[in-house]
Amino acid sequence: MKGAILNKGEKYYTNLGRVFDAIHNAQKHYNWLLTNVEAYPNNPLFYERLNAEYVWMTGNELTDMVEKENFPWIWAVFSGFPKSIIQEQVLKYKLPYADGYRDFWRNPVSIQHPLAEIEIVHWDSSLVLVISRSDKIVEDSVKDSSLAERRSAPKEDP
Repeated sequence: MKGAILNKGEKYYTNLGRVFDAIHNAQKHYNWLLTNVEAYPNNPLFYERLNAEYVWMTGNELTDMVEKENFPWIWAVFSGFPKSIIQEQVLKYKLPYADGYRDFWRNPVSIQHPLAEIEIVHWDSSLVLVISRSDKIVEDSVKDSSLAERRSAPKEDP
């Protein structure tokens, strides 16, 4: 498992569309649980939907929302699940959160939700964390970029 911290060279880190571009739209292959959201879309339907304890949506729904309005995300945890995992399974566990979660800064890097394959976290507009069981997604998120610091779990002894 690897992670990347996007925190260099920009004033604000709120552009989810840019993250999706960097990971080559891999978000479309997952269902998403959005939690701990603080965001301010102009579209009142988006605002109402996101102003909840959690939001469950497909990768295509999330992509469509961002394509219609790539609004700022102040705080948010996007937990991505294989499409075979249903919402009821996901909600049996504690909801992921960003503000105050200390394990983002510890090694080995890990995803909060045990069933998630990827986690994208917007942290107070100051950085974006990309953590994934897929090394390719993390590498894609930082490829040709000076904006990121890579983090990885220590290798296990053979």
